[in-house]
Amino acid sequence: MDNRLPFYMTHPMPLLYDDERVMRRDLDYMKSIYPNAAKRLLPYVEEECDRMEYDGSMMYDEYPDQLQLRMMCRRIYDRMAEEEGETGDWLMELIQVMTYHELCQRRCEYRNCRRRFY
Repeated sequence: MDNRLPFYMTHPMPLLYDDERVMRRDLDYMKSIYPNAAKRLLPYVEEECDRMEYDGSMMYDEYPDQLQLRMMCRRIYDRMAEEEGETGDWLMELIQVMTYHELCQRRCEYRNCRRRFY
C-alpha cells in the first residue's frame, strides 16, 4: 500500500478567510447584546454609514473631516428625534460613539478588501 499523500494535502491552504468570518460573527454577537437604546439607534447609524460608503468618500480619508463627522451625527440625531421622539445630550454622545465605531469597522474592512487580488 502506498503511504504518500496527495499534493493538496501536503501543502494545505491556510484558513485565511476563516478569520474574517469569525470576526464578523463576533461583531454581530456584540451588536445583539447592545442595550435597548443602542439597538434602536443602530439601524440609523448603519443606514447613514451605508449612504456615505462609496469610493472617494470622506469616511476613507486618512483623517476624516471632523465637521463632516459631526454633520453626519447630527443627521442621525435629527432622524432619531423625529421618528423615535428621543432627545438629549446623552443621545448625541451615544450616536457619536456608535458612528465612530461603525466608521472604524468599515474602514478596516475597506483596507482589508483592497489588498485581495482575486
